[in-house]
Amino acid sequence: MKLVTHLHKGKEQLAIFHSNKLYNLSSIDAQYPSTMKDLLASWEQWIDKIKASAVLCMEGKFASDAQFEQTEVMAPVPYPSSCRDGYAFRQHVAAARRNRKVDMIAEFDQYPIFYFTNHNAIQGPGYIDCMPDHFQKLDFELEVAIVICKKGRNVQAADADQYIGGFMIMNDMSARTLQMEEMLLNLGPAKGKDFSTVIGPMLVTPDELEKYRVPCKENHTGASYNLSMKCWVNGKLLSQGNVAEMDWTFAEIIERCAYGVDVLPGDVIGSGTVGTGCLLELNGTGLLNDPTYQVQWLQDGDSVEMEIEGLGRLKNKIRKVDTNFSILALKKMPTSN
Repeated sequence: MKLVTHLHKGKEQLAIFHSNKLYNLSSIDAQYPSTMKDLLASWEQWIDKIKASAVLCMEGKFASDAQFEQTEVMAPVPYPSSCRDGYAFRQHVAAARRNRKVDMIAEFDQYPIFYFTNHNAIQGPGYIDCMPDHFQKLDFELEVAIVICKKGRNVQAADADQYIGGFMIMNDMSARTLQMEEMLLNLGPAKGKDFSTVIGPMLVTPDELEKYRVPCKENHTGASYNLSMKCWVNGKLLSQGNVAEMDWTFAEIIERCAYGVDVLPGDVIGSGTVGTGCLLELNGTGLLNDPTYQVQWLQDGDSVEMEIEGLGRLKNKIRKVDTNFSILALKKMPTSN
């Protein structure tokens, strides 16, 4: 089943998606949760009934409320309870370190890691508003994400897939100059990441992806899916990968997230960047092979489109905020003696 959050008559609505049509849950049954937040809070109570209604939508038993392309689509989980991002694709990590002429991190193969990003900066399709400093090496990151649908603590990987409500495309926007300056202080991503994380355009439940399921990598645990991943900037294909290339499964990432703490309905967890899935990596590889390589960063007015097989196509446009305010300009410089 595919679920979309959109604005309908000025009000947030959760809808079933089928053949580019949206069927609001509240129109199908007034008792159904009308928002994603409400559905996630009562997932086990409603999800099977809603899936049954989705079948009836496909059979033409209900009238649609809107056309997908003609409504304002929001992030499928517009108000997540938290947002973590992982580091699951070895190819991306290895390439980025090779390009910096440093060795691969041995610990990558020992345990999955993640960081918390700004869950209040989640957005869906549409404009991505960026400040002047963000344009100092502005980047996209092609990822896949999940949302947690039930509370758990100390969840083990063998059981963790049942905590996944659905899958989405994720674009972890990155301002690389801010990020690299901050990382010198060894505290992790902050202002380089907290301005926009894009998810969407829909949430796809795991049963919908069962036909794509493949074995996970050797000595790992959890579901894996053969889903192609692509990103275009201004219509030019720049990135290609596959969800099945994840070295750490979402089940294993959840296991680590839930150790000693609760994971909660509405928690969004990203995979980390797929190999070739950002300009930082592409520029580094290009310069490594050709010192005259023309590097590229996102600019005002650029379009970014991401597609993951089975999960739809996420479309955004970069827009510069009309201001000269710069936090880079506030940086205090060393004084000479």
